[in-house]
Amino acid sequence: MRIAVYPGSFDPVTNGHLDIIERAAILFDRLIVAVSLNPGKQPLFSVEERMDMLKEVTQPFYNVIVDAFNGLTVNFAKKNEAQAIIRGLRAISDFENEFMMALTNKKLQTSVETVFLMTRAEYSFISSSAVKEVASFGGCVKDMVPPVVAERLREKFKNR
Repeated sequence: MRIAVYPGSFDPVTNGHLDIIERAAILFDRLIVAVSLNPGKQPLFSVEERMDMLKEVTQPFYNVIVDAFNGLTVNFAKKNEAQAIIRGLRAISDFENEFMMALTNKKLQTSVETVFLMTRAEYSFISSSAVKEVASFGGCVKDMVPPVVAERLREKFKNR
């Protein structure tokens, strides 16, 4: 069985993330979308909220599992018997950092490959940070995130 892990903070999940999930789900028998617990970041949504949104938007994909992890991605991949880590690239500027991370992961765990997927051009400008900023000022994010996420963003920011 070909298993891949797609790690990220997903704070929140965007249409760009969903594009990568959809395409990776075709390439692998099982795709684990893994919410990373990064204590260095101040997330807008809790891990549970992010996992709930991911579970809702990935329902159409029978082979996608949503999980959370703490620590090194390669250790999580190895624990889940994954052969690959999926990384999405939006622009050439993403590549240098992702390339260094891939080399580090390969050094730590030689049995796990990194697979880079370019997002579709219409999603290349979308980042979770930009979505949160637009939503915080009451801007429309409907073309950037799935409807459930747009609703959750409205709820978060109406109470602030």
